[in-house]
Amino acid sequence: MSNLACFTLNAVTKSARQLKQLTLPLIGVGLLSLPLAGQAEEIAPTTLRLAHVVNTEDTYHIAAERFQQLISERTDGAVSVDIYPNASLGDERTLLEGMQIGTVDMGIITNGPVANFVDEFSVFELPFLFPSSEAAYTVLDGEIGQEILGKLQDVNLKGLAYAERGFRNITNSQHAINAPEDLQGLRLRVIENEVYVDTFRGLGANAVPMAWTEALTALQQGTIDGQENPVNAIHAFNLAETQDYLTMTRHIYAPATFIMSLPAWNGLQVELQPIVLDVAKQASAYAREQNAIMEAEQLSELREAGMEINETPDIEAFQTAVAPVYEKYGEQFGDYLPRIQEALNQ
Repeated sequence: MSNLACFTLNAVTKSARQLKQLTLPLIGVGLLSLPLAGQAEEIAPTTLRLAHVVNTEDTYHIAAERFQQLISERTDGAVSVDIYPNASLGDERTLLEGMQIGTVDMGIITNGPVANFVDEFSVFELPFLFPSSEAAYTVLDGEIGQEILGKLQDVNLKGLAYAERGFRNITNSQHAINAPEDLQGLRLRVIENEVYVDTFRGLGANAVPMAWTEALTALQQGTIDGQENPVNAIHAFNLAETQDYLTMTRHIYAPATFIMSLPAWNGLQVELQPIVLDVAKQASAYAREQNAIMEAEQLSELREAGMEINETPDIEAFQTAVAPVYEKYGEQFGDYLPRIQEALNQ
């Protein structure tokens, strides 16, 4: 090879080596500037309106505040939540209708009103169905509960998670209740749901279905004698002021549901949807824990406020009296009731 050829080859080789040394770092910089596969895009600033109908002492509000806190933490403050308590955006039916058309983003809603939009939710509130909170959680968080939760999409709503209203108990202003015959003639407010109405009419009460906001006024004015709710609601709304007697019937376990407007859900960034879903589940679990922790203290405070509490009513007599409710509604829920009963017996 000539000297000229050797010089030319060496020069080309050196230039190629220098070009490679220069190019590789630049390629690395370029790769770093591109989003990695599977890396979530930045969450855009978003504000969600979350409403419920109870006051700020209630576990619904505790769940709402937990959701507010966790969603902010998970999105580095990109998502904020405005909470509207005390039925400031309307009663529960109004909130559900608002979510259907997208004027309300989210709500924590008692199971009874939800069942007026999706019939299958009523199966959870058949009287004396669940023997314990833990048994209810097994069904709600399992295949059956999630299947029913998914049916909300058929009515333009998105079910996120089951929070908790809890086991319901009877209060009244007239006399102590120990057995079904003690309910005869009592004007008792119940949720606007046919299972509740038939349950209490079967027990002999004059069941009066009405929204909770109306019930509070009716209790104060004495146009109704009593109502039925979990201990947390009885305590949060200071019902000892109008109700002298509390009977721990634990007749119905009532879930509460974290629900989102389906139009609002579909409008979220795809990356934000699983975060919202996960945070709703966490907030719901937290509310359940708080219910369990607070009940003993709440009962003690209700006693101190003057309420007479019967913790050992004749539950067997109540169960016998509501048997016709199962005969009337059992088949309405298809195979859900037998599936729930099978799950509870495992």
